[in-house]
Parts: sequence; C-alpha cells; structure tokens
Amino acid sequence: MSQSVEALRWGSPPLISRIAIKVHSLWMAWTYPFVHVGKKFSAHYRCDIRRSLARQIKVGNSVIIDCDVWFNVPVAPNHNDPVIVIGDGCRIGRRCVVSAKNRIDIERGAIFGPSVLVMDHNHAFEDVTIPIAEQGITEGGTIRIEEGAWIGFGAAIVCSKGELVIGRNSIVGANSVVTRSVPPFSIVSGNPGRVVKQFDSSKGKWTLGSVGRAIQHEENQK
Repeated sequence: MSQSVEALRWGSPPLISRIAIKVHSLWMAWTYPFVHVGKKFSAHYRCDIRRSLARQIKVGNSVIIDCDVWFNVPVAPNHNDPVIVIGDGCRIGRRCVVSAKNRIDIERGAIFGPSVLVMDHNHAFEDVTIPIAEQGITEGGTIRIEEGAWIGFGAAIVCSKGELVIGRNSIVGANSVVTRSVPPFSIVSGNPGRVVKQFDSSKGKWTLGSVGRAIQHEENQK
C-alpha cells in the first residue's frame, strides 16, 4: 500500500500535506508578530489567522491549529495585552471559530472538536429600525476555558456579558449551546447547555447533575 493511501486510511495527512503544514507553521512562527508563540507550533496552511491580528494572540507550546480554523478580533483593543490566549498542548479542531473582542483564554490541554464556536460578544439587534448588519456588536464579556476541557463537535460558547468559565476537565457535548459558566468536572449537554453529570470527588465517581436527575425521575415515573 502506498504511503499516501496508508495515511488516508488512518486519518493522518499524506507526506506532502505534512510538509506543507510544517513549512507554513515555521513561516508563521518566524514572521507573524504574535505576542508569543511557543515551540512545536502547528498551524494548517488553510487556517485563517491574519498577520494584522497576531499582535493580539499568544500561543503556548505544542499547540495544533487544524484546517479552516478562523481566529477573529473584530475590534482593535485599546491596550497591548493579548485577547486570544492559547495554552500549552491545546488542539483546535477543523473549522473552529474563535472570535474575541475582550478576552478568550483557552488553558493548557483543552481540546476542541470540529466546528466549535467560541465568541465573547454577539451581534447587536436591539434597534428594530436598523438592519442588524449595521448595528455592530455588543459589549460582550470574557471567556475562560480551563485546563483539560473538551469541547465537542459543533458546540457554541457565547458570552453576552461578564465572565463565562468552562471549568477544569469539563465536557461540552456535541452541538450544545453554552451561555453561562460550567463548574469543574462537569458534562454539559443541550440547547441551552445544562449540567447532566458531575464528578463527585468524595465518592470518586460521576453522578447525575440536576438535569440528569430530573430526566431519570421522569423515566422512573413512566
């Protein structure tokens, strides 16, 4: 079996694609004015990170940014601190969108599945006499995705105001919509996203969250 066919079979890119990713990653690390970019940085050649925005982005070691990822900073900040911070060992899956007006922190070891949206603001729509496209964006808040979190396929995390925190080692299920903070060691599912399981350290096992208990109660009543 040829090398390219074998690579496709097991899901890894063929040799020529791996070389292109490596070259593109080195070029970005050497020429983009990131606040910081760590060692073993990997950015797919089809990711969309504008050079002009790199001054607002800080990247740790061993970070992987996959195909068609888009990093966006819709409003230039009036300070020199980064507004997108990606910690060591994070992986941002295909087609993800990270849009930060204020601050989005993705801490060490967090993993994004494909097509995740993380946005610390929203489109303004309050004035019904003006087209939404002309109303700009909201003031928004900040988002912190803590160490070891896993954000599933198609999930959306949107902060309208204040601080939204996805707790350490928490899981946001596929296609969930999260608009409020999530405790550490939790599993969130649905639209709106609700805690269905939490890890109980005193018992050393996962237990049903309030929503999970309600669902189980309904099933028991049938």
